[in-house]
Amino acid sequence: MPDPLKITYIGGPTAVVEWGGLRLLTDPGFDPAGGEYQTGPVVLTKTAGPALGPDALGRIDAVLLSHDHHFDNLDYSGRKFVEAAKKVLTTPAGAERLGGSAIGLAHWQSIDLPVGRRILRVTGTPARHGPVHADRGPVSGFVLGFTDDPDRAVYVSGDTVWYEGVAEVARRFEVRAAVLFMGAARVPAVGPDALAMTAEDGIQAARAFSNAAIIPLHYEGWAHFSESREIIARAFQNAGVGPRVHWMELGTTSIVPW
Repeated sequence: MPDPLKITYIGGPTAVVEWGGLRLLTDPGFDPAGGEYQTGPVVLTKTAGPALGPDALGRIDAVLLSHDHHFDNLDYSGRKFVEAAKKVLTTPAGAERLGGSAIGLAHWQSIDLPVGRRILRVTGTPARHGPVHADRGPVSGFVLGFTDDPDRAVYVSGDTVWYEGVAEVARRFEVRAAVLFMGAARVPAVGPDALAMTAEDGIQAARAFSNAAIIPLHYEGWAHFSESREIIARAFQNAGVGPRVHWMELGTTSIVPW
């Protein structure tokens, strides 16, 4: 029997991924609801706080930080968490800005995390944060896989649209669980295009990762999402991939079906 994959949904892009004795945290966001965050002409509004605070998480072995330069992926409380974390895996540019325990992974670069006699290999993967003419800065996705089990990998997309870089992930790895950052984020101040996966992007990804459970993440909790869970679920169902989608509930731990 393979090790169970457990995911605790905290809110937004934040979740604890437990696999094979390691506990990894994605894009930390722990600020309460109602905050407004301005970067240049862009103002992001947080509409929901986390289901769990940092003190409730227990041990975290590493943080998977897709990028550090947008508040919906790393808010003020999340930044404090990262400053004290054992290990933070992120983009090379983000690691340079953060310093401390941050390690930058270029695309396809890997780092090994030992756990007992096993090794979990984390590989940075390509991501494009919006259309090619309006990319919002460097982002990393991640593939997780134990070196003694090459036929079972977990993919965490980070903020990306569907494009050739994501398709290449599907060709290189036997992904059995794909955590997709969705919600079709749109920020009028920078243009009308979606900056993260639309429902149609998610369908393309689900077809590419044909043997994977699909776990949507980062589609609620911020005002700039343009596609709700209901819209995404309906699109997945109409496309025939609905039975493979695993929805998480806030504050709860789910065992993802392999």
